[in-house]
Amino acid sequence: MAKIIFVSGPCGCGKSTFVDAYARHLVDENKKTVYVIHGDDFHAGFVEVEDKDSFCVDGEASDKVMWEDILKFNWDCIIDTADRAIKQGMDVLIDYVIEDELPRVKELAAKNNAELFYIVLTASEDELEKRIRNRGDLDMIERAKFLKKELDAMPENAGHLYDNSNKSIDEMALEISLEDYRISF
Repeated sequence: MAKIIFVSGPCGCGKSTFVDAYARHLVDENKKTVYVIHGDDFHAGFVEVEDKDSFCVDGEASDKVMWEDILKFNWDCIIDTADRAIKQGMDVLIDYVIEDELPRVKELAAKNNAELFYIVLTASEDELEKRIRNRGDLDMIERAKFLKKELDAMPENAGHLYDNSNKSIDEMALEISLEDYRISF
């Protein structure tokens, strides 16, 4: 049975770093190919006008792509790519922020008769800020704090939160048991 392992969490919690390391851990453990999807890779595909106010045509901004459309496009790409990988017999590891999209991921798993595991990485606000400052994304600090509060409070995330403050990737890979993060549907 194929596995979908979805790792969510606020900016700076280490989703991408963890997913890359955990994929290697799973391959070594199960001797099965894992396909990794970093949701931010789809977002990075959008090259937008930097100063939308100064780039106008007939008094209107020429860049009409709204955040909601970008997010929907990203999710469509994630779901489609995961679906293709599962149909090829691979397990799928995905990292991206899930806010309202968990039903889409559940639908993907149900459609493919796949097991679904959902891990929400989190860390203290101070730890998130430190990590974001270290990578130079200062404009993401407030977004990270907002997402942390939102994700920590979501009822569907209860039992799926994993605080990785002061933990190495190796410690996380050893401590996280997938069975603890299974979603039944």
